[in-house]
Amino acid sequence: MSARALVTGATAGIGNSFVRALAARGDDLVIVARDTARLEALATDLRAAHGVEVDVVTADLTVPADVDRVAAVLADPDRPVDLLVNNAGASLAGWFGDTDIADEDRQLDLLVRAPMHLMDAALKAMGPRGRGAVVNVTSVAAFTPRGVYSAHKIWLTNLSLWTAWHHAASGVKVMALAPGFTRTEFHQRGEMDVSGVPRWMWLDADRLVADALRDLERGKALSVPSKRYKVLTFLAKHAPSSLVARAAKRGR
Repeated sequence: MSARALVTGATAGIGNSFVRALAARGDDLVIVARDTARLEALATDLRAAHGVEVDVVTADLTVPADVDRVAAVLADPDRPVDLLVNNAGASLAGWFGDTDIADEDRQLDLLVRAPMHLMDAALKAMGPRGRGAVVNVTSVAAFTPRGVYSAHKIWLTNLSLWTAWHHAASGVKVMALAPGFTRTEFHQRGEMDVSGVPRWMWLDADRLVADALRDLERGKALSVPSKRYKVLTFLAKHAPSSLVARAAKRGR
């Protein structure tokens, strides 16, 4: 019997790499994003290439009713989901204090409220079955003070780490995936200037996902792709906070 995975933000970037990797290994899928046309095209491609079952859910995860609809899919006992990948995300181009507070509210809903609700639904469905997994896509930005985005990401990282420990006995795995700069549509959509980011800092989304799935199988609670980001994350965790803050400021 094949596994079934639900991936948010499935049409581009890391989410797209997840659904393609999962389909290639034979998993059925529920793909979630805002663009119905892109979802349907992706579903057709995955069915043809891998012979898997693909359900499409159009949802804007800044809208509570849409989050509830996705949560209902996770809670359905008749069609269980074995893996939740909370990947949907975006970032604002400006810094907190200059941005529109309504935009910040939407970011809070997307990066904090939505994954919290979906993880809650997944845990309550998977726990009684004694199996399942959740991957929350966070960021290495979680380990540096870089505005609201990093605050959202450290919140989700810490919740993931605690949940991995607290629910380990239930048979449900939980992992925070903390990538660095990755070649996707993310920065372009956020109208962010990344021209100054060195080439060595960029990651490939497909390689990142392959490493993440391997870490999940190994039971890791935190996956930081690539040796270079593992080193940077270690330094950010253990260097004096004032030094990390100054380094983060210079990186703006």
